[in-house]
Amino acid sequence: MNAAIIFGILLVLMLTGMPISISLGLTVLSFLFTMTEVPLESVALKLFTGIEKFEIMAIPFFILAGNFLTHGGVAKRMINFATSMVGHWYGGLGLAGVMACALFAAVSGSSPATVVAIGSILLPAMVRAGFPNKFGAGIITTAGALGILIPPSIVMVMYSVATNTSVGALFMAGVVPGLALAATLGGVTWYRARKFDYPRQPKASTVERLKAFRESVWGLLLIIVVMGGIYTGMFTPTEAAAMSAVYAFVVAVFVYRDMPLRDVPRVLLNSANMSAMLLYIITNAVLFSFIMTNENIPQALAEWMLGNGLGVIAFLLAVNVLLLLAGNFMEPSSIVLIFAPILFPVAMKLGIDPVHFGIIMVVNMEVGMCHPPVGLNLYVASGITKMGITELTVAVWPWLLSMLVFLGLVTYWPGLSLWFPRMLGML
Repeated sequence: MNAAIIFGILLVLMLTGMPISISLGLTVLSFLFTMTEVPLESVALKLFTGIEKFEIMAIPFFILAGNFLTHGGVAKRMINFATSMVGHWYGGLGLAGVMACALFAAVSGSSPATVVAIGSILLPAMVRAGFPNKFGAGIITTAGALGILIPPSIVMVMYSVATNTSVGALFMAGVVPGLALAATLGGVTWYRARKFDYPRQPKASTVERLKAFRESVWGLLLIIVVMGGIYTGMFTPTEAAAMSAVYAFVVAVFVYRDMPLRDVPRVLLNSANMSAMLLYIITNAVLFSFIMTNENIPQALAEWMLGNGLGVIAFLLAVNVLLLLAGNFMEPSSIVLIFAPILFPVAMKLGIDPVHFGIIMVVNMEVGMCHPPVGLNLYVASGITKMGITELTVAVWPWLLSMLVFLGLVTYWPGLSLWFPRMLGML
């Protein structure tokens, strides 16, 4: 009964158009004052202890690194490198877009940043080369979602904060599924380009490839700095985030010199604004989680599912349906922070690995970012392509369908996510 009241209040507030962070906070306060006798002192204490986690510090640093790279010329150099490698295949520029998105995702940790950085450069080039606008828009919208699966990922940090799962293990678990999804999207791109006989680029010579690689190597090195540092134990994921922010600043300002020093305060301010927004959502989500746990809602859900004989297969199917529905009207950070504390205890009782469950949630977020009505990547891509949401939805469906198939694969094949971290001894 209490669960229905809590979610009813939350839904009503969100339907008024109120931001999710404020809706969460007001839901908690309304329920606390009217339905419980929880002392406010314990709420205040929970508020501070909930965000007093070292992992949360990674979020502003990864946002800052992504902003430096987006404003610098790293994306352009990565596109040139990807085009030199695969541009001569069917749908070459499209394949280069998927490859560039995967590379940029591995340094920015953000899907919208990947769509903006790669899409704003690649889409005009694809149209000039003779590709239909819809083809390019479909690729960039879906491939941009790789930003939250290929590490480092801000959404993975959110999941770690909500469930106390190792960020390092989550990052490593995202590597193989991220590459597999990039290959899947590339396969759809190649098939459709071959089917409709879209143009191909001239094959780049070895000298041109080496030149493109040399120009992009500073951006690519950031992947090694972050992943290599975590893997070797040189620094924690949070320290890796701080390293990536400093590295991105040096590369953008002093190595590539794409960003004048006078622009740095603006980038810092933008990063601070975005970080403050996410931290405010986390703060309210911590309170929401506290209310849920205080009312024994996750435990009751787990007992009900086990009592009715619902096993792992049925539970994971229900989780996917629930998260895909939530993706219709919420953005990834909010979904993870609201649903992870409720679903995670049930998953643990059913014996599902916490890292595998995290990857399932992240892939659901990816699909949610690419489908209407509020898929974040759709709106970002709409701004770049000047296409309507309906038109974009039609454009993305072949890639979106392949992502749904991939979601089923990740859900029911734990080895895809867990093989790499197990090999590294992280699990």
